[in-house]
Amino acid sequence: MAELSFDVVDVQPMRYSAAPTLTFKLRIAEVSGQSIHAMALRVQIRIEPQRRRYGPEEAELLTHLFGDPSRWGDTLRPFQFSSVAVMVKSFTGSIEVDVEVPVSYDLEVAAGKYFHALENGVVPMVLLFSGTIFGKGDKGFWVEPVPWHVEAECRMPIEVWDQLIALHFPQATWIKLHKETLDALLKFKAAHAIPTWDEAMARLLAAVKS
Repeated sequence: MAELSFDVVDVQPMRYSAAPTLTFKLRIAEVSGQSIHAMALRVQIRIEPQRRRYGPEEAELLTHLFGDPSRWGDTLRPFQFSSVAVMVKSFTGSIEVDVEVPVSYDLEVAAGKYFHALENGVVPMVLLFSGTIFGKGDKGFWVEPVPWHVEAECRMPIEVWDQLIALHFPQATWIKLHKETLDALLKFKAAHAIPTWDEAMARLLAAVKS
């Protein structure tokens, strides 16, 4: 059987893509000497928030995701970030492949809320693997599953996420609103001759604070 190990050697924003995409550079090694003809690899990426500390501002922004910090011993649990598939070409020894992960900046998605709240530091992740290995040896072709127990850790600097979002949404964020809410905001903007959505929201927040 093939003996595989996986390591994440880098993660960077894809600079030229239609939608926000992270590129994880993955090193795959076959340590028993088997030649790999091809591999249909599935990669599940999980965020493990319990594996880092949070500043006061970060903790305040994360309450809507994990609840009050006093309960984080129970609520700070791993959650799914993404699941993608990649084809790995023939190799002997080791190979590096790019795993392209499309992402969403939707602040109603758990990962979007989490990334938005972080000011600095890293995002602790673990990559889990499955799929099918295709090999070729003296006795012909063979097929076997990628072992379920193999995984790779990744500590992505939050600056990588910030760079990615800046490429697609420079100096901006976005939120999803119901049509009725958007219509009401549009009427508010028109009634008060407010030029931008940002200023309209700022005025409403100021009114609530006063």
